[in-house]
Amino acid sequence: MHPFVLALIGGGLVGLAAVMMMALKGRIAGVSGILTGSLIESGTERLWRILFITGVIIGGAIPVLLSSDFKPPIPQSGTLLTIIGGLAVGLGTGIGSGCTSGHGICGIARLSLRSIIATCTFMAAGFIGVYLLKHVFGGA
Repeated sequence: MHPFVLALIGGGLVGLAAVMMMALKGRIAGVSGILTGSLIESGTERLWRILFITGVIIGGAIPVLLSSDFKPPIPQSGTLLTIIGGLAVGLGTGIGSGCTSGHGICGIARLSLRSIIATCTFMAAGFIGVYLLKHVFGGA
C-alpha cells in the first residue's frame, strides 16, 4: 500500500481517537498525560488510560499488517542520539505541560492560544535541532 495512503489512514485514526476521547470522556487526547496517568492512577481511571495506550500501540502496527513490504524507519543518527532525543522530548512534554497530540492536534483544534504557542515552540525546536545536527555538527 502506498505510504501516502498509510499516512492518511493513520492521520484519520488519530483524528477519530481525539474526537472520540472528547465526546466519550470529555478529555483531551494528550498521549503524554494519558501515559503518565496510566502509571500513577488506579481503578477505572487507570484502565481506560491503559486501553488507550494499547490502542496507540496497535494503531502503530496497522501499517505492518496492511503492507507486506512495509519497512519501519531506522534512525540514522545512532542509538545514543535517538535515546537522548527521546529523553529530550519527554522533558519537553513535562515543561510544556503536554505533547504534540494534546497541544498540536486537540489544542489547536480548540483554538487554544497556549497550544498554538506550544506547538510553534515544538516545531521551531525541531527545525533548529535538525539544522544544527545536519549542517553545523555534520550528523546524518
